[in-house]
Formats: sequence, structure tokens, C-alpha cells
Amino acid sequence: MSRITCKFGGTSLADANRIRAAAAIVRANAARRFVVPSAPGKRSDDDKKITDLFYAWFHMVTDGLDPAQPRAIITERFLELAHDLGTKVDIAGELERIADTAKTCDTPDYLASRGEYLNGLIVADLLGAAFVDPADCIKFNFEAQLDPRTYEMLGERLDGPGLFVVPGFYGSDPNGEIRTFSRGGSDVTGSIVARASKSDLYENWTDVSGFRMTDPRIVPNAKRIDEITYAELRELAYMGASVLHDEAIFPVRGPGIPINIRNTNAPDDPGTMIVATRKATHPVAGIAARKGFTMINIEKTLMNKEIGFGRKVLGVLVEHGVNFEHMPTGIDTISLIVKDEEIKNHGEAILRSIQRICEPDNISLLPGLALIATVGLGMSSHVGVAARLCTALAEARVNIRVIDQGSSEMNIIVGVMESDLEAAVRAIYNAFESWD
Repeated sequence: MSRITCKFGGTSLADANRIRAAAAIVRANAARRFVVPSAPGKRSDDDKKITDLFYAWFHMVTDGLDPAQPRAIITERFLELAHDLGTKVDIAGELERIADTAKTCDTPDYLASRGEYLNGLIVADLLGAAFVDPADCIKFNFEAQLDPRTYEMLGERLDGPGLFVVPGFYGSDPNGEIRTFSRGGSDVTGSIVARASKSDLYENWTDVSGFRMTDPRIVPNAKRIDEITYAELRELAYMGASVLHDEAIFPVRGPGIPINIRNTNAPDDPGTMIVATRKATHPVAGIAARKGFTMINIEKTLMNKEIGFGRKVLGVLVEHGVNFEHMPTGIDTISLIVKDEEIKNHGEAILRSIQRICEPDNISLLPGLALIATVGLGMSSHVGVAARLCTALAEARVNIRVIDQGSSEMNIIVGVMESDLEAAVRAIYNAFESWD
């Protein structure tokens, strides 16, 4: 019999009715045996996320303030959920224990994970499932990397008949201290559970019916992507497509477990399948964009003849603790594209260091840059993709400040000014939405 891991996002578990809907989805297919719940999300635009309230609790404790307000909101929310669902979870007792432990925490990880923990207890009780605490079997090393032993340890806990609930977002380090993934990390937990349980499919249930070819806030009727590969999705997720955490791909990629993005509110929709390989008949799978970049432009005559020039430039970034995203080059030019959050207020200091060490003819900063990734396995087998993209941007009167095509020929990245981002995305989408 096949096995399915189901991860439910915060919007899918925001209130009792939505939790019941998620439970009905699990019960509708006997193969759905491994359930990964997030913390309850916002019930409305003016609501508070449970995880944000737990972070507030931690910071108030560390600042010597009384966390009574966030604790009261959290308590009321979970008591209401437990009551409305008729579960027997001792929410008050659990929160007392959480409050006692919180007094000794040096990092926010423990409190930040408690929304998933409490929601996991409620979902497990509702489903009559075995509750598996990730702290016991999802392990990090001291470098905050996943310990490969996790798969064996967790697999042993998930062996046997019946349903299992494993809360998302957290595990523990070698000292037994709670450690969390980055925000949205319940997606990663779902992938880990899918691999450890040897699932045939990982269903990621959220509030959208799969991925769209581009951001529907920019192109409202953007086509749904039926099928996409791990590699294509990795490119899109990194550049801003936010339906799935970009690190959720890695645990399932090795064993080739497909991911199906599904909509809790429309469970009959097929969603998007994320697979290891596919036959690409269309050049472009998706378009993703991201603001918040700065470009460092360096010019020096005969740069290509100067051995070690690139190493010296990158050494300056290392000296200032700055990562770079892309490095387009010419014979006498190098451009370094970095995130604004990386460069912060070090831009002028970096320019001075490059000037001193590399002695360029010209050097400048270009802030306010947005990057747009046009991604698709079919690019390498279709002639004229770059030409069509550039023509579309020219016709939309969008100036390309930088363009870079990956060596895999799976993506083309263009840099435009942030003010041109939406016009550029619409132009690229319209150019590739239908390919003749």
C-alpha cells in the first residue's frame, strides 16, 4: 500500500473549522498516514500569528518585561481550539510547563516552536494518531545542519500501523536543546518525514492550488503550473516564489519523492506536481522576481590579463562578511550583485577597499535593483528564448541593467530597476505564456 506524508500550513489550520477540513482530507485517503502540522496561522488580516506571539513572549522575557499579553492571547487561542474540536489536550498545563522552561531559554527557538508543538497535540488527539515529538528524533549538529541519522531515528518512530503526527519547524541539537528551521520550515519537516517514512508522495497543503507561472499579485490570471522539477522550483523559490520553502526540496530529491502542492480549501484541485524529471515542451516553466539588490560595478583596462583580480575583489567581500548572488563579467569589467541586507551600510567602505586593493579605473554602486528569473528546462531546446525576452522588455520600455544566463541553460536572470519590476514581469509573462 502506498504511503503519503501530508503537511498542512498555518492558514490551513487557523481555526477549528479549517482543522476539521484538514482532518477530513487525511481521512479521505487511507494512504495519508503521516501528518505534519504548522502552528495556527492568521484567521483574518488583523489577526496575530501564533509564532509571532511566541517570539514576542521570548523577547519580553529577555528584556525583563512581563509577557502576560502574548501569553494570554496564545492561551485563549489554543483553549478555544481544543474546546471547539472536543479534544482532551491539557492546554493550560502545557502552557504552564512552557512558561517555566521559557525562563531559562537563551535563544528564541524553544518558544518559537511551541505553536507547532501545541497544534500537533491537538491534531493528533483529533485524528486518534500517535504524536511524535521532533525533539526526540529530528537532530541538528552544532553547525545547525541536519544530522543524517535523523532519517533512521525518525523512520523507527514512524514504523507500524495507524496515523502519526509530527509537528513541523523544529528538532533538537546534540545537547537536547530545541532548534528551529528558518521561518516556513515546516515544509522542510514535511520533506524529512516523507523521506524517513519512505512515503511515495509528499502532499503540501496550503491555501493556493499549486504554483502559478508568475506572481498572481502582478499577473492575476497567471496560469497554474501542472508539473515542475525540483531544480526548476529551487531557482524560482530562491528568487521569491514563496509557496514552498526552498530547502524543502533537498530531503526528497535523493529518493525522488514527488511533492504535490494542494489547496486545503479546494481539495479536488490537482495542484502542482514537483518531480525529479519531466519532458519540457514549453521553454519557460515560471517567472519569479525579487527586489532588494545592489550592484557593484568595477572597470579596469586589461583586467583579464591581471592574474588574481577576481580573487582580490571577492576577498574584499569576505573581509566585510558579504555574500554575493551573481557575478556577470566582461573583458574589462566585473559586476557583483549583492542583497541589500548583506551590504547594509558597508557599501562605501567596500568601494574604498576595492579601490585600494584592486586600483580599478572606475567603480560605482547601483542600488535599487530587482532581479527577475525566467526559468525552464525547455530553454536549451528552444531557439530564440533570450531574443524574445529582451524584445518583450524593450517593447515595455524596461531598461535591462544586467543579464546573466546560467551554465545549465535553465534560467535567464535580468536585473532591472525596482520601479520597473512589475512591468517587466508582465512583459516576460505575456511573451512566454503561450509559445508557438
